[in-house]
Amino acid sequence: MKVYEISKTASSLDDLHLRERPEPQPGPYDVVARMRAASLNYRDHAIVTGKYRYNLDHDTIPCSDGAGEVVAVGPRVTRFKPGDRVVSTFFQIWIDGIPPKNRGALGAPMDGTLAEYVCLHEDGWVAMPASLSFEEAATLSCAAATAWNAVMIAGRPTKPGDTVLSLGTGGVSMFALQFARAAGARVIVTSSSDEKIERARKLGASDGVNYKTHPDWPAEVQRLTDGRGVDCVVENGGVGTLAKSYLCVGWGGKVCLIGVLAGPEGQNNPHDLMFKSASLHGISVGSRTVLEQLIRAIEVNRIKPVIDRVFRFSEAPEAFRYQATQAYVGKIAITI
Repeated sequence: MKVYEISKTASSLDDLHLRERPEPQPGPYDVVARMRAASLNYRDHAIVTGKYRYNLDHDTIPCSDGAGEVVAVGPRVTRFKPGDRVVSTFFQIWIDGIPPKNRGALGAPMDGTLAEYVCLHEDGWVAMPASLSFEEAATLSCAAATAWNAVMIAGRPTKPGDTVLSLGTGGVSMFALQFARAAGARVIVTSSSDEKIERARKLGASDGVNYKTHPDWPAEVQRLTDGRGVDCVVENGGVGTLAKSYLCVGWGGKVCLIGVLAGPEGQNNPHDLMFKSASLHGISVGSRTVLEQLIRAIEVNRIKPVIDRVFRFSEAPEAFRYQATQAYVGKIAITI
């Protein structure tokens, strides 16, 4: 079978190579799927370029997210059968509750989904939503689970009438927008691009703040909320923007720390949260149960993941290069 592979010393997109590997055979509890699509996360790009390795000490297939059709199952498998459509879970294996210490993420340190066939334990798959294409379903494992965890699980779940601030217009941010709107909340987005803000408005954002034209963007968020602040900040920037997120959150609100896009330097003293009875939550994607919950929400609310572009399998390196331009809104998918 054809796979994309990086070595343990990979440091640039030029180190992403198309290789041949034997087709996997299922063990007693394993499910083999013919992959039909994968999608890209910031983490995937960082892994390929050597910036986010997490004990990667072997040649590895990148990408954590994928969807496909079951082609073979082990003799003790009970959850799936050949022909079923499935989505891989980000962590292998974390079903619910406190995560096990030995859980591993696809794409690093475990082989990922940018391959024609993938073999995982049956508990590392979920049923694919019937309303989505393979490309749409392939966006759910990491970004959607992260957004659902932040908006609907961490701290107090978002409720009708709340205001959610979503930093940026990437995959997590657009899923957060869609989930918050489905919950009846108002959503404000930030971006350096008026064109991206306009695209987010068409998806349901009530307001957008361009942080290039509004360098003091927390003041603009406070203005938009009549000085009240927001109930939830989906903090994709990381430490580099965390202090500003503290200024945006309102009384009893929450800041959900997800990303590292703004770099590792910045003020991260949470003292300002104390005077607002606000809270800070670290978000680490989520369990299989989280993924199954959001899939039910997608089906009920007829949510369609936001995909900016779809590339062919042979164009996977170009997909990574397009991701590096940061010109996209939502997700980038690869048809396999």
